[in-house]
Amino acid sequence: MAVYIYQKKDWPAFYWDEKVIGPLLASVRYRQGILLGKMSGFGFKLQKEATLDVLTLEVIKSSEIEGEVLDAEQVRSSIARRLGMDIAGLVPSDRNVEGVVDMMMDAIEKFNQPLTDERLFGWHAALFPTGYSGIHKIVVAGWRDNSDADPMQVVSGASGREIVHFQAPASSALEIEMKLFLEWFNTNWQNDPILKAAVAHLWFVTIHPFDDGNGRIARAITDMLLAKADESAQRFYSMSAQIRIDRKEYYDVLEKTQKDSLDITDWLEWFLQCLDRALKATNETLKKVVQKAKFWDQFSNVSLNERQCLMVNKLLDGFEGKLNTSKWSKIAKCSQDTAMRDIQDLITKGILIKDASGGRSTSYSLTSNED
Repeated sequence: MAVYIYQKKDWPAFYWDEKVIGPLLASVRYRQGILLGKMSGFGFKLQKEATLDVLTLEVIKSSEIEGEVLDAEQVRSSIARRLGMDIAGLVPSDRNVEGVVDMMMDAIEKFNQPLTDERLFGWHAALFPTGYSGIHKIVVAGWRDNSDADPMQVVSGASGREIVHFQAPASSALEIEMKLFLEWFNTNWQNDPILKAAVAHLWFVTIHPFDDGNGRIARAITDMLLAKADESAQRFYSMSAQIRIDRKEYYDVLEKTQKDSLDITDWLEWFLQCLDRALKATNETLKKVVQKAKFWDQFSNVSLNERQCLMVNKLLDGFEGKLNTSKWSKIAKCSQDTAMRDIQDLITKGILIKDASGGRSTSYSLTSNED
């Protein structure tokens, strides 16, 4: 039978090899400094655009890690409204989307405020507004109560051949465990906030205090501490997007660490390397933001209707497939005749061009900045 780290005599006295972790942390801090320095020269509008793109990615990918797919347009619209951004094509958001966004925005915008059980309960209630996870009723805004079904286990595999990946602490221990965690979180600042983010992530998912949503809340806690490390609520890189790419390794290293000793060097090493990859990957996001800004600057004196603004922004964000009149009318909620008039107007104004193929397969693309 596996012995988990929370069952160790010295729990939760984590330790690590500073010779391994120190250089990795220094490298991440260096890359982070370059990114923040670069962003400081972007100007307020571009910084806000970048934050909108990154937070949208963060919310979507954090949910995807748990197998939940959120509507990207709803997430983007919800975040834009909270950031006070007046952009074309905002759509209403479902309450489950609003809940995830509420949690994320509270975590990063109030990164200097204490983390309390009531704050965590608020996040949990936002994630599960109906009181159900799927078709199962769960304890919402309170620690899980598995007294009739302890121990709570994370398993996979067919019935009769289940593999136990993790066994959580008994629900009777949660109040004490979470009190210890929150006291450490709010008072112990001996370590760099980035290291604290890694330790907090591992510690929280090991306690597994809720019936569901532990992973998403752990990643919100991580973002809260990364915002503290940046000393800014503006987000220019997405840790969850990188974890989503490395999801198998993420679960593997968590499982290994939770069944190992209190030496968490391997976990910290993986976390810092993942964060380093997230910082590198943000270059593509920032490139898209800059290209978008340059495009709108180029056509700043051109008058467009709301449908045209919506569709041009979709093309700038990376439209899937080819744009034709049918797709325009469906997305912009107008007739195909209106769609064609919109498109012809944009061609006249030099914003769209007709692709080489013609006839029934006629499609349209944006002119490049160079054009």
